[in-house]
Amino acid sequence: MEKCNHTSSDFILLGLFPQTQTGLLLLFLIIFIFVLASMGNLAMIHLIRVDPRLHTPMYFLLSQLSLMDLMYISTTVPKMAFNFLSGQKSISFLGCGVQSFFFVTMACSEGLLLASMAYDRYVAICHPLHYPIRMSNRMCVKMIIGCWTVASINSLAHTVYALHIPYRRPRAIDHFFCDIPAMLPLACMDTWGYEYMGFLSTILFLLLPFLGITASYGRVLFAVYCMHSKEGRKKAFTTCSTHLIVVIFYYTPFVYTYLRPKNLRSPAEDKILAVFYTILTPMLNPIIYSLRNEEVLGAMTRVFGIFSSLKK
Repeated sequence: MEKCNHTSSDFILLGLFPQTQTGLLLLFLIIFIFVLASMGNLAMIHLIRVDPRLHTPMYFLLSQLSLMDLMYISTTVPKMAFNFLSGQKSISFLGCGVQSFFFVTMACSEGLLLASMAYDRYVAICHPLHYPIRMSNRMCVKMIIGCWTVASINSLAHTVYALHIPYRRPRAIDHFFCDIPAMLPLACMDTWGYEYMGFLSTILFLLLPFLGITASYGRVLFAVYCMHSKEGRKKAFTTCSTHLIVVIFYYTPFVYTYLRPKNLRSPAEDKILAVFYTILTPMLNPIIYSLRNEEVLGAMTRVFGIFSSLKK
């Protein structure tokens, strides 16, 4: 018989893959992606830190994106892999709260940061003469601090609320990490208040930035089309298209997941969509930003010696 209580107790994560050979192979693929994502984001952070040519607001924001992606994927994959390989599925009450806090923080801060990066490109291309003032180093630092601070406060509110909900036993979360919406079906109380708060947060931190980014890049692409310099048009178009790929790949599954009505959501679909924004995006970001950016490729040549042999 199911019982409800307010006391702390372990949760059970049902995971992403079944305990089969196929599940093991898929887990090794996820671990491989995790290693690639970690190495790629660490390399991007190191490049931007040591190469003076990348000491600009655009790359300072990009280094923060790499840091967020590194923390993002580290929040979910290691615990998921440990549970699968050890045969255990439990996560402590405190551990679940910590995981939820960092996940929501990274999700919201990355959404705001991508909007900041879009604003940076908008000013650089549409108002180049005002760029040194509008995107000064001081302004860039303020934007980054704002992203982290606002996201952390929002995440703390969500996490505290979720941990004070009485849950029925067994506390089995049909997900591979402590995603708060996946925890709500276990609640012994009406959670409409939190669902409303989650809906507003999704609009404020994901939907509105996504709409703002789309509008700004529409204006930027028009300005790029009107450029007289063919070389400048090509470089600006490459930069903007790169940002758009990241934005679409990150926001679309996120917004679709969290803005759907509860009766239209399914645990299996939510887990598949979560793979995109928690695992695949952190791996693809450094790849996309490096392979489609001549300045980053040049920095890789100077710092690591990569591609130098191809030029001989």
